[in-house]
Amino acid sequence: MALKVSIITVCYNSSKTIVDAIRSVNIQTYPYIEHIFIDGLSSDKTVEIIRRNSKRKRKIISEKDNGLYEAVNKGIEHASGDIIGFVHSDDFWESDVVLNNIMEMIISKNLDGVYGDLQYVDKKNTKKIIRNWKSCDFTPGLLKKGWMPPHPTLFLKKEVYEKHGFFDLSFEISADYDFILRIFKDTELQFGYLSRVITKMRVGGASNRSFNKIIKKSKEDYRVIRKNKIGGIFTLILKNTSKIKQFIS
Repeated sequence: MALKVSIITVCYNSSKTIVDAIRSVNIQTYPYIEHIFIDGLSSDKTVEIIRRNSKRKRKIISEKDNGLYEAVNKGIEHASGDIIGFVHSDDFWESDVVLNNIMEMIISKNLDGVYGDLQYVDKKNTKKIIRNWKSCDFTPGLLKKGWMPPHPTLFLKKEVYEKHGFFDLSFEISADYDFILRIFKDTELQFGYLSRVITKMRVGGASNRSFNKIIKKSKEDYRVIRKNKIGGIFTLILKNTSKIKQFIS
């Protein structure tokens, strides 16, 4: 029996960018997809654009929420697929075979999750690469070095969420880092690295919008590190300095 994939798109007043996200799902060669849109009660034409452009089986939930991670949790709750992934309103997938590549790897190796590479691109000229996040195969020792896979590229079996729960809403910026540490510490789970660009993300996300946000994120990251008992200040320093090469490569 073929595995169904639930793709979650969180959006709010995203009329200028969401078409790219929708189309990148529409064109996937993998057929068994449901597309779940969690809209924060947009005041522009976001929902109208979704209805007009989305060609996959879809769900649209449009209501007020308390931020990105509450919206993500809501999307996971509504997901009926065997596998759950994300493509948010400022993001899009690199090609039409991304999902097919991911599913082939999950199925052939019986993995609990797969992740790949991510590129940050210019907000207007999406062909201009700002930052190239090249990941690698996972080994447990990487967590103490501040490693994490690019969360937007991470596709997981629904059972992983059933086992480890959803995103911790006490973190405004670093809930994805906390969730990743929780699941990658689990030695019973098996993850695979797909060495290719999966997601392209426009620059200007919640965690890197201003200096104050960067400081707040570092504080939250440190709290995540201590909560999950995988290191201390040295882990935080390595996590931040490891990003430098992403701007050079």
